[in-house]
Amino acid sequence: MNYRVAIVGASGNVGAEMLNILAERNFPASEVIALASSRSKGREVSFGDKLLKCQVLDNFDFSGVDICLMSAGSDIAKKWAPKLGAMGIVVIDNSSAFRYDSDVPLIVPEVNADVLDEYMAKKNRRNIIANPNCSTAQLVVALKPLHDAATIKRIVVSTYQSVSGGGKEAIDELWSQTKGIFVNDKPEPSVFPTQIAFNVIPHIDVFMEDGYTKEEWKILAETKKMLDPKIKVSATAVRVPVFVGHAEAVNIEFKNPLLADEAKEILRAAPGIMVIDKRENGGYITPIDCAGEDASFVSRIREDISVENGLAMWVVSDNLRKGAALNTIQIAETLINNGLINKGS
Repeated sequence: MNYRVAIVGASGNVGAEMLNILAERNFPASEVIALASSRSKGREVSFGDKLLKCQVLDNFDFSGVDICLMSAGSDIAKKWAPKLGAMGIVVIDNSSAFRYDSDVPLIVPEVNADVLDEYMAKKNRRNIIANPNCSTAQLVVALKPLHDAATIKRIVVSTYQSVSGGGKEAIDELWSQTKGIFVNDKPEPSVFPTQIAFNVIPHIDVFMEDGYTKEEWKILAETKKMLDPKIKVSATAVRVPVFVGHAEAVNIEFKNPLLADEAKEILRAAPGIMVIDKRENGGYITPIDCAGEDASFVSRIREDISVENGLAMWVVSDNLRKGAALNTIQIAETLINNGLINKGS
């Protein structure tokens, strides 16, 4: 059975990655439709060995579409996802628009795919499924098997997030500032609040009243929703001058003892994880190593000597793939493989 699949935001970074991954994984699609704003009308985007012309979202007739993968921001999602869901189209949204709604599942298939069975069995479901924040996605993939083994009490995570998380304009700003410094052009920040080239910025998204940023709050709220509401979470989100790949320094306190060697074996056996952990020069993964890869990589696994039942580790992933496009498509694949979408031509 094949499915008509629409990609909303096909001209963006994540939309382009969705198209690449659909082709790579031979997704069972009878047709893939690239949709974007009127500014991108007629623009060609790659889909395997084909080129698709972007059609205008506002003018498109969604009749006969089975699955809509959205990566066009919260405003577009809020306008279109409820309409499409009401038509019976399953919408998998990459924005933050619906992540915290109690009646919308927030899914990372390696972590909580079972939630989809219950959701899709509901008669009054909204047909909207949310994809988590890119930093949360790679984090919970690594945390889930450890939580199952020893029960996590508390997490402290510092993220080192690449500029691609801010979109094409953020990538362009890092590129132009880096070039400019070498010819003595003073960097002028536009996307970021201050210079990003050769710098790090401890500020992603807006500040909240308690001093945390919205990005940090997302990690907290989404980890609790997907993993366990009892877990205590504190996050510091930092933007770094890297084009692709988010890294995270993660400190975990468990209810029960878990040694570093035990954690390594658990993670090696877990889906979506690759452990690269040699205690030598280069025996770990960095963002440049993970670009284009599907896995979440875990390195630097060690016991935290400052707390009982504590571990520290380093988690790195391609934020455009597992953090966004790949996870979205994995959700669609899970729905199909579990027989939860019965339409198709």
